[in-house]
Amino acid sequence: MRYVSTRGEAPAVSFLDAVLAGLAPDGGLYVPQVWPQDLNALEFRKQAALGSFAGAARDVLRAFAGDDLSYEEAGKLAAAAYIKPPAPGEEAAWTPAWPDAVTPLVQIGPGDFVLELFHGPSLSFKDVAMQLIGPLYEHALAKRDRRLSVVCATSGDTGGAAVEALKNRDRVDLFVLLPKGRVSDVQRLFMTASGAGNVHALEIDGDFDACQALVKAMFADAPFAQAASLSGVNSINWARIVAQSVYYHVAANVLSGPGRVHFSVPTGNFGDAFSGFVAQQTGAPIGRILMATNANDILARTLATGRYERAATSSATLSPAMDIQVASNFERILFEALGRDGAAVRRLYDQFAQSGGFDIPPAALAVLRAHFDAASATDAETLGGMTAWDYPADPHTAVALYARSKVAEPPEGPHVTLATAHPAKFPDTVSRATGERPPLPKKHAGLMERAERMHALPNDAGAVKDYIRAQSRAFA
Repeated sequence: MRYVSTRGEAPAVSFLDAVLAGLAPDGGLYVPQVWPQDLNALEFRKQAALGSFAGAARDVLRAFAGDDLSYEEAGKLAAAAYIKPPAPGEEAAWTPAWPDAVTPLVQIGPGDFVLELFHGPSLSFKDVAMQLIGPLYEHALAKRDRRLSVVCATSGDTGGAAVEALKNRDRVDLFVLLPKGRVSDVQRLFMTASGAGNVHALEIDGDFDACQALVKAMFADAPFAQAASLSGVNSINWARIVAQSVYYHVAANVLSGPGRVHFSVPTGNFGDAFSGFVAQQTGAPIGRILMATNANDILARTLATGRYERAATSSATLSPAMDIQVASNFERILFEALGRDGAAVRRLYDQFAQSGGFDIPPAALAVLRAHFDAASATDAETLGGMTAWDYPADPHTAVALYARSKVAEPPEGPHVTLATAHPAKFPDTVSRATGERPPLPKKHAGLMERAERMHALPNDAGAVKDYIRAQSRAFA
């Protein structure tokens, strides 16, 4: 299995090389040269329908890794992510590290379900992928005898999930760029209070888009990226997309019956929604995918008007992890919609860099509309989404619940809303909507009292690179 860049000017690489690199050297994102067809097999669909999450993850990982991972290696990595080995003195049996289903389905109405993705160590959907990426990095780096400086821009949840997956790993130094004043206290503490010496939380004087631009600037500086052995774990990393596609396969096969299952996805950077498309392309019985945005509605505007254009600034909303104006993974779906024409993608993104927008060719727009719907929710509507159902939703999940009511012709069949964060990560907003303050799960009861370690930096690529040079063991 080989991987190519969405901009067409980078050589094809293997799966593990694409994962370790994160971003392609021409500035594009890695995608598979061809879609694997192994996951169309009836046996895989039967296994997914039985809810065997670790087994499904093993098969999905193996299909996308090709010769880079054996079946046994993929199985060990999936087990390390989703199955807890016995502690010393315990019975010699493996027990679930997560709820039995890893991502439980909760029925909230006739044909309506919520897929809970927040049962991992940082209470975010991003744990599902990051807990697999941690052992995958360890495996790949040991094979190549390498060390990495991993950089991560976060709008709130990616950083905490990355910390939980990569803390105390000997071959990785993690640098998390978080936007000043734009994350909740609980989100921040997952990044700043791990106590791990290889974790560095960098508070940037800017919004998420500024943090993301700094990450891209570091990758664009080829000498620095090479010297730092730079990699990224944002959803630009193909491993994130692969791992997130697993829960779509499982949920869709559990619920599909004779028809297809539709999904409503809270989205800012488009990675989670694109993961549903990936599952669809590799055999999952998925119908429509609703991109649910907040006031930062670049994706909803794009689907409605055919023009991809960022606003001057991102708006601070009650769903901060979605306060994004430049959806990185949109480049991947645009590559598909343009018939995998890397030169066309490159021209459009050159235009975007110059003017902040571009028009999508009509044929490509038709492809997008064939797979996706889109709707946005204001803060007031988000609060309404938190009380419209008898379900304790966080504000991001509430955006997706409310956005469904704005779709003019909702598709028939089972509908799944992705619940992307635990309500306790946003206690002030939940309390404002419901009058009840959700408690943290018992395993995180002492989080608010932990000592924090964070370094404030200006919105300046030079300052961030200087900090990484001083702290990364790649420069030792």
